[in-house]
Amino acid sequence: MPISPGDAGAGLVLAAEPGLDAFGGDPWWIILIKALAIFVFLMLCVLMMIMADRKVMGRMQQRHGPNRFGPWGLLQSLADGVKLSLKEDLIPRGVDRAVYIAAPMIAAVPAFIAFSVVPVGPEVTMFGVQTQLQLTDLPIAALVVLATAAVGVYGIVLGGWASQSPYALLGGLRASAQVISYEIAMSLSFVAVFMYAGTLTTSGIVDAQRPVWFAVILLPSFLVYLVTMVGETNRLPFDLAEGEGELVGGFMTEYSSMKFTMFFLAEYVNMVTVGAISVTFFLGGYLAPWPITAFWAGANEAWWPALWWLLKFMAVMFFFIWIRGTLPRIRYDQLMQLGWKVLIPVQLVWITALAVVRVMANEGAPVWATGGVGVVFAALFVAGVYAMFRSAKQRRAAEAAEHYEELRRMRADAAYGGFPVPPPNLPHYGSSVRAEEPRPTPTAPNRSEKREEVTGA
Repeated sequence: MPISPGDAGAGLVLAAEPGLDAFGGDPWWIILIKALAIFVFLMLCVLMMIMADRKVMGRMQQRHGPNRFGPWGLLQSLADGVKLSLKEDLIPRGVDRAVYIAAPMIAAVPAFIAFSVVPVGPEVTMFGVQTQLQLTDLPIAALVVLATAAVGVYGIVLGGWASQSPYALLGGLRASAQVISYEIAMSLSFVAVFMYAGTLTTSGIVDAQRPVWFAVILLPSFLVYLVTMVGETNRLPFDLAEGEGELVGGFMTEYSSMKFTMFFLAEYVNMVTVGAISVTFFLGGYLAPWPITAFWAGANEAWWPALWWLLKFMAVMFFFIWIRGTLPRIRYDQLMQLGWKVLIPVQLVWITALAVVRVMANEGAPVWATGGVGVVFAALFVAGVYAMFRSAKQRRAAEAAEHYEELRRMRADAAYGGFPVPPPNLPHYGSSVRAEEPRPTPTAPNRSEKREEVTGA
């Protein structure tokens, strides 16, 4: 029987991605259990993360944190959720109702979808059925993660625009510019992973890290990703989209009750998702760390890998809390400068060097030639960093000299830099008000003249 072009294309895909044949054959009830488990896990992570946020930062700041509701304050997040859901749901007058109501859902749903391609463990037996501890995998699963992250920002932008409020609109614009800037650097950090893994499937990326984690051999990409995932989730020190000092609540200013809760849920679910992606792409996924595999051969079998994945995931979540409790909020110009002038150029140079070295190694180039190319790129990188720091130092010196000159002029001239008071005989409001007539100078009284007596009559 002749083979159609569609069947041939499907066969090529399966040949190129041999690990995908384990997906798509599960019973419907197994798929339903996996989807329900992901939803419950994400919701529990949100509750636990809010509680850990407050408890851990409380200890960092020498206070207890919430300790009233439930044992050791563990149910405080649940109480906050119930309180928010019972608040009055207000919709401001004049808003675009359809977009205003849909924006929180647009922000929350993509974060749940991205977790569907995260592998939590290898193939296990679940109720007598052999299945992967992963809802699904795709030939372009890594791009699905980037696509869902990009779609999530639409909820923030539309929520700010539909609120018909200047604070909310500015918060939405800030969020869109911030996410676009850091999305580029995040995507570039994944390029090095794709080159070394040779696949875009998340399960294949985890298998490619069995010899060594990508966080070790691709350290610059891993460090850049750690910065971009904080900027992507609008967390401190990058929470400029909702800075209460200048934007009140930012894009959430006009939201209350469950709609506000949906935005809050989207932020924390997005944190969980980017943390899980960092474990999958750089920290070996569900693979056990080296000290454990050195003396335990079965560490990566059965359900044990899910435990290793969970421990790595908890470490990344602690990193979020640690950064929030340590660093102050930066200015918006510093945020954009870090994204466009530091992270993206560093990633471009790193990826170019990595691609050249990989091609030379695949072509059988001698080791000294490959090492020489690496040394050249390292020298270029060091020179770029030196030039950046030198430019910053010169700019600070110029600002200091300008400030010193201002102080010198102010000491020399008391009126320099004073409040600009216009002359009293100029028209202040155009031609609608006449200029003030010059006032006559009063003459001194003649003491030789006899003054008239002023009486009550």
